[in-house]
Amino acid sequence: MNRRNFLRKSAKGAAGAALLNFGPFLNRGAYRLFAGSDQTYSAHAIDLVQRTTVIDMLAPLWISPSRMEKMLGNPENFTAADYAPYKQSGINVFHIAIGTGGPDAYLETLQFLSGYNTFLARHNDWFERIETPARLDGIKASGKVGILLGVQNSEHFRKVDDVDYFYGLGQRVSQLTYNARNLLGNGSTERRDEGLSDFGISIIERMNKLGMAVDVSHCGDRTSLEAFDVSKKPVLITHSNCRALNPNHPRCKTDEAIKAMAAKGGVMGITEVRMFITTKEPTTIESMLDHFDYVTKLVGVEHLGVGSDIDLLGYDAMPPEELKQLKAGYKGSYGFRDKVDIDGYNYAKRPFDLAEGLIRRKYSDANIEAILGGNFQRVLKQIWTV
Repeated sequence: MNRRNFLRKSAKGAAGAALLNFGPFLNRGAYRLFAGSDQTYSAHAIDLVQRTTVIDMLAPLWISPSRMEKMLGNPENFTAADYAPYKQSGINVFHIAIGTGGPDAYLETLQFLSGYNTFLARHNDWFERIETPARLDGIKASGKVGILLGVQNSEHFRKVDDVDYFYGLGQRVSQLTYNARNLLGNGSTERRDEGLSDFGISIIERMNKLGMAVDVSHCGDRTSLEAFDVSKKPVLITHSNCRALNPNHPRCKTDEAIKAMAAKGGVMGITEVRMFITTKEPTTIESMLDHFDYVTKLVGVEHLGVGSDIDLLGYDAMPPEELKQLKAGYKGSYGFRDKVDIDGYNYAKRPFDLAEGLIRRKYSDANIEAILGGNFQRVLKQIWTV
């Protein structure tokens, strides 16, 4: 299997509450979020995260295949100590899609979704499956962590009626292709891209009818553009970056695709993966923020969100043999380097790091809230409403 197979209310103006909830006051306007950590965040950034429904549109709970197998294979293995980092992360909704594929795609996807549904049923005091606009709107106040079921491929749709079946299992987002060609269209690392097939068009039409979001993050350039043209509803780029800033990387999107996404009313989530951001070193949050700036200037901040494409630990924390196998599962065009994570970025508290960065870049509070989750919240409710 490759990579895809595999708090409380606002602290604004309440120094006493901040001292209680977020750790000790260190200097003017800066707080430690959690005991035992030396990292500090401004009261401004904390406030923004705490009052926003933060949505990460590609955030697996586990990128380590052995850890995912352990937790989904027996939900009893997941303890309160395991849950705490998710609750404390600042992320309210995790879109946990993986990429199934090949001759066993139907069975693999069935096992993945069934495994998560069993996991969520066992831990329903902690997690909630997000499948309706009402649940999306209510997840912040519920105090639970939201899980959005998606798949980073559509090979499990053997016939059009399969879309209905998997919708019934809770799937609410489906990426049309992964990196390779399938019966619907072409992936981003194929030599040629012939665009959508007739079958691919029929799948999009059924997804539109049911209220399942179309995602083109890994699709080839032509397939992506044709999906924007065919769909009657907004199409998402849940996790990608701008090719203008990272030329020749197949997983980044062209200006044409980003403009077409915006014209259709979609939202694009920026990833936090080193080789998708830049080929230059060092690769830091500032390099990533350049992609946020670029999309904002190109099509407007209302089409911008987060799709980190990473768990709370990061790729570089994976067991070395698993990371080696992951890298070996991709073509050379993916451009893996020794490190996969961004330098100096706290993935376990990433909404706070991102909020600080956007504050530095002079984004307004309203725009930061939109990026952290408001834009994806708006478009998902629009897509899911039928």
